[in-house]
Amino acid sequence: MSDSELPTTFEGEVDLGVIGGTGLYHLPCLEKIAVLPRMATPWGYTSSPITISKFIGANGHLHVAFLARHGLDHQLPPSKVPFRANMAALKHLKCKAVLSFSAVGSLQESIKPRDFVLPQQLIDRTKGIRESSYLNEEGLVGHVGFGDPFSESFAKYIYQFRDVLTNEGKPCTLHFDKDKTVVCMEGPQFSTRAESRMYRLLGGDVINMSVIPEAKLARECELPYQMVCMSTDYDAWREDEEPVTVEVVLGHLVNNGHNANALAASVIEAMSHDLPEFMKTGDGLRGSVKMSISTKPEAMSQETLEKLKFLFPDYW
Repeated sequence: MSDSELPTTFEGEVDLGVIGGTGLYHLPCLEKIAVLPRMATPWGYTSSPITISKFIGANGHLHVAFLARHGLDHQLPPSKVPFRANMAALKHLKCKAVLSFSAVGSLQESIKPRDFVLPQQLIDRTKGIRESSYLNEEGLVGHVGFGDPFSESFAKYIYQFRDVLTNEGKPCTLHFDKDKTVVCMEGPQFSTRAESRMYRLLGGDVINMSVIPEAKLARECELPYQMVCMSTDYDAWREDEEPVTVEVVLGHLVNNGHNANALAASVIEAMSHDLPEFMKTGDGLRGSVKMSISTKPEAMSQETLEKLKFLFPDYW
């Protein structure tokens, strides 16, 4: 059945949200059951239609929502992605966790092109031109904790499938520890050599243009969130190499795409048989937003309350 013949609505609950490229939609363990047109939210429309799929293996059950961060034709630059609409839509579909994939540049010799990284910390080097909060409305004050921006429980779950990663038939490394740090820059240009060296001095391990505000918005939606960073190059810090170019990046994307599919398929199949505890419990995030808002509901405008109810219909 073609996408145009699939239902355009979905009445159930989604278990896992996946944000990344369009290649992730075609996993052999999944069957598409609906394609929702670009979803309308109080913060605009999602960057792409949302594909709902179900696991088709024996004795498994899982619903997965796929969303293309940069649009189906990769037409949205990083600073123009409707991040708030994307995360709000996944929350509205009752996702229990969000798995994100992103190409990154490596800032460390040990992280080679085609290696994957599960960061646990981040450094925000964006320039404030991206809307990065749902709690920045008129007449609303709220501050959520963001000391640990990723889900360590989710990262540990993903890490157990590291053996599926290969580089032209040879093993490929999945890097993971509590100090692995992703730097998010504004773009769309790549780093200067001086900037790249600075990011290394700051403790960065990889660099991309997408994790902010995605991680912040996931936290405000009380969603366990983990980004899988796929290394494509050494950024610009290596003096003995030419600065990164699109041609260099494209040379590694095919291999990274195969590995992303293999890793996502392994995670999804395992979840389908036994939903991990962090998804059942909310990874300690449930109720955190309600406790973080200091403005009383009666002091909020009706418009603000309706926006909050889109995310949390049971809170107010």
